Amino acid sequence: MLFENIIIGPIHSRRLGNSLGINLLPLKRKFCTYDCIYCECGWNEETIGNKVDLPSYDDVSEQLRRRISELKAEGVSVDSLTFAGNGEPTLHPDFPKVVDLVVEMRNEHYPNAVITLLTNATQLSRPEIYEALMKLDNPVLKLDAGTMAMRNNINKPTAEKYSFDELVNNLIRFGNRGIIQTLLLRGTNDGKTISNVSDEDFGEYIKLLKKIGPKYVMLYAIDRATPEKNLEKLTVDELEFYAQQIRNEGIDVKVYG
Repeated sequence: MLFENIIIGPIHSRRLGNSLGINLLPLKRKFCTYDCIYCECGWNEETIGNKVDLPSYDDVSEQLRRRISELKAEGVSVDSLTFAGNGEPTLHPDFPKVVDLVVEMRNEHYPNAVITLLTNATQLSRPEIYEALMKLDNPVLKLDAGTMAMRNNINKPTAEKYSFDELVNNLIRFGNRGIIQTLLLRGTNDGKTISNVSDEDFGEYIKLLKKIGPKYVMLYAIDRATPEKNLEKLTVDELEFYAQQIRNEGIDVKVYG
C-alpha cells in the first residue's frame, strides 16, 4: 500500500492517536534504505538509472498549511504530526528544513500535539539529520533484531554502507531521547527461517536495548499485508511475554497487537 498524497489524514493510529501524516517520499513508489520483508509499501523498485521524484519543500509547505487550515476550520484535533510515508523520510534533501516548518506549524496551531518521526535510523550518522531529530518529540527509531545477520534477513539494507554496528552506535549515542520501535515476527523468506524472537536473537536484542537506554520501546506485530507472505503475526499475549522480558531489565515497553 503506497500513500498517494504528501499530507495524509489525519488517520487514527494505534500508537499515535489522531495522526496527520507527512510523506516526503515519491507518491508512486517506495524509496528506502531498507527493503523490509514486512513493509506495507511492498518491495523496493530498482533505483539505478531512475530519477527519484521527491516533493519539493514548497509543495510540502503549501499542502501542509492548506490542510491544517481546513482542519482548524472543521474543528478537527491532531495528536501527532507524523513523518512517515513511502519509505525513509530522512532521505529527503530538505528534511531538516521541513522539520523546522512542522515545528513552527505545530506551535502555532496544535501546541499540545507531538511531532513524530518513523525512521530506520540509517541516516543518523549525518550531523544535520541527527540535529533535526533532536528537535522532535517522538523520534521513533527502528531496531528489529539483536544481530547483524537477523537485521539483514528482516530489513534487507540496500547498501553495505548501512552498517549494523554503526546503526547500533548511533542508537546508543541518541540514548533516552529516542523511542525504539520493533516489529516481532516469525516466518520464512528466500528459503531462510526468520525469527527475531528466538532465544539467541532476542537475548542479543535485549543486550542492545540495555546499552541504548531508550525513552521506551514500542513492540508491535504485523498489522497489514506484507510483501513476504510467509510471515506469522504474533498474538498480543506473545508480545506481552517478550515485553515483560524487557521490562525485567528496567526498560519501559508499550505493546501494540
